[in-house]
Amino acid sequence: MNFEVILESLPMYGHGALVTLALLVLSLAIGLAIALPLAMLRSLPSPWAWRPVWAFTYVMRGTPLLVQIFLLYYGLAQFELVRESVLWPLLRSAGFCAVAAFVLNTGAYTTEILHGAMRAVPGGEIEAAKSLGMSRWTVFRRIVLPSAFRRSLPAYGNEVVLMLHATSLASVVTLYDLTGAAREVNSRYYMPFEAFITAGVCYLLLTFVLVALFRAAERRWLAPLSGRS
Repeated sequence: MNFEVILESLPMYGHGALVTLALLVLSLAIGLAIALPLAMLRSLPSPWAWRPVWAFTYVMRGTPLLVQIFLLYYGLAQFELVRESVLWPLLRSAGFCAVAAFVLNTGAYTTEILHGAMRAVPGGEIEAAKSLGMSRWTVFRRIVLPSAFRRSLPAYGNEVVLMLHATSLASVVTLYDLTGAAREVNSRYYMPFEAFITAGVCYLLLTFVLVALFRAAERRWLAPLSGRS
């Protein structure tokens, strides 16, 4: 191990870590924002409401994220209609296409996580709320959603960690994230072990922080569901 090379390259990894975190936060925030209404539609009894959402989540979860990134960044550019549209300045941006792919992917997974959590809410809680005169929207807002968010914490924590690791694919469309920094170090010094083991340690540290945050959240908000105070 050449620690001198690693120490010299730490600023590059620091910059890559900031890009990785920016990709992660943007993707998760927008993905959660679109997943909530989709999960609500997914829970409706009407096939006209839940089938399109099911088709979207099935396609996004059933195809590799790398393929989705390639289709957005490289595939759309072959169509003249796209190149001449007002969206072309965005669609030719590697950052926009990477975030868009991450948002669609994590949005699909989060939709199914929230949908499953909503279905897990005990019917007795809903009936008790209705017996108190709450409207359907009030029951959903004050009973179903809070309970679903709490129950989805373990699964969503796993999704966040997986999304952190998935951001490493951004380097294939020229973004300078942690993996991109490792590739740059390798191209400069021809030391792949040092380059990528350092990136792996950075991902491991970020994963440790995320897992600790979700464990703390679970201890706080899942305690009422398990009968602990």
